[in-house]
Amino acid sequence: MTAAHMPSLAARVRSLLTEATRSYTGRPVQRELARIGPHLNGPLRVAIAGRVKAGKSTLLNALVGAAVAPTDAGECTRVVTWYARGPARATGFPKTGQPHPLGLTEHDGRLTIELGRLQADALDRIEVQLPSQWLAHMTLVDTPGMGSLTEAAGRRTQDFLGDTGSVDAVLYLMRHLHSSDVDFLDTFHDASTSNTTPINAVGVLSRADEIGGGEPGALNHARRVAAEYRADPRIRGLVHTVLPVAGLLAQTAATLTNADFADLLALAKTGDSATAGLLLSAGRFTAPSRAVPVPPAARQRLLAMLGLYGVRLAIDVIGNGAATRDELRTALHQHSGLADLRRLLLTQFAERRDVLKAETALRTIDIVTRIDPIPAAPRLRQAVERLRAGAHELAEIRLLTELRTGNVSAHPEQLAAMERLLGGHGTALTARLGLAPNATAEDTRVIITGLHAHWRRVAQNPLTEPNLARAAQVLQRTCEGLAASPQLRPPRPGPR
Repeated sequence: MTAAHMPSLAARVRSLLTEATRSYTGRPVQRELARIGPHLNGPLRVAIAGRVKAGKSTLLNALVGAAVAPTDAGECTRVVTWYARGPARATGFPKTGQPHPLGLTEHDGRLTIELGRLQADALDRIEVQLPSQWLAHMTLVDTPGMGSLTEAAGRRTQDFLGDTGSVDAVLYLMRHLHSSDVDFLDTFHDASTSNTTPINAVGVLSRADEIGGGEPGALNHARRVAAEYRADPRIRGLVHTVLPVAGLLAQTAATLTNADFADLLALAKTGDSATAGLLLSAGRFTAPSRAVPVPPAARQRLLAMLGLYGVRLAIDVIGNGAATRDELRTALHQHSGLADLRRLLLTQFAERRDVLKAETALRTIDIVTRIDPIPAAPRLRQAVERLRAGAHELAEIRLLTELRTGNVSAHPEQLAAMERLLGGHGTALTARLGLAPNATAEDTRVIITGLHAHWRRVAQNPLTEPNLARAAQVLQRTCEGLAASPQLRPPRPGPR
């Protein structure tokens, strides 16, 4: 069968999954296989994890564009909660018994999930549907914080992320690089059923506006800290990258009301002489004062929404000409770092959606056959290995992981070029080649031809380290695939 007529990776994986599910009919692990099938046609599933108070729910609200994930220490924060696109509703799934509709009410711009008589400890998960455009790209999963006083909540997150096939990618939030963060990521990379690799895990330096005590240069300081983490070889082996995000700014950029903007505008118009003292600390900002027209309760709300850094920023932005709520929201969004995270999620995760989901399905089949070694298990495992060996998309993912974990011997410049060609900075043709988006087809062909020749020489050089030679063979195949890209095919001649 020619490459042009070869079934897609998704089709081959779906066929093997159907065979495996049929082979395990009536056995306990059949459920593990059966739940993977529907997911192959759905959005990518991305979990948000981290220590307690890392800002997970705040970031989720910012991504979704609505204040729905609870950010307090209520019951719902102790339950794994899925957010998917659909008409607004919430459902609780008890560990035993039937699903139960939950209340989803809106008050003061915030949605609240009401458990009613259900107890958090009795729930396996909560599923929330929202008409959010972002959720069309990916389903988000909010997980309980680790290191909390409620040990069971943290254990629930570890069990969830260790569950084969639960999610396709992970955002790991940290306020700073704590040793327990590294230990946690290490645990999941070492686990035989690991869902995380350096390719599908992203570190988020959350609450970036609080770095360095929330001083005026906090976000610049956070960017430098994130860059240091990205350069750390151990961190590169655990996550694809580390990005700073000010979650409160991002959430408020999506949810700021006209009343909130009016209060900020009133503070800005009061002048520096009246507000300078208030902005020195949170206590002073919320204390009674006749010098400003905004009452303490409203200032307390602004502080909860923006933090002291965000309040200062908002007043500065208004003072520099932002005359409408939308202009202020745009400025807050730009400062928050959320745009960079969204771009990464779309280029690294969403563009690789089918590959990441295929790997999730293959990993599930492999694990199930080892847990329950029925007579058909060896044949199914061999089919998994053949599919992995024959699917170049999966070979690229494996090589990207090897580059990140230091398993390929090469100079740093060479490693960077390899990562880019493999799609480490985006899977678009020009992104892989390091070209401008408007590069001509002829220039693109010349670059691909040169890269293919280079990696062929590397692979054939008898002095090349074996692991680099194998990597060069994968890169040759990547170049061949890029050369066959539809964007580079000459136009068909028109009718004579």
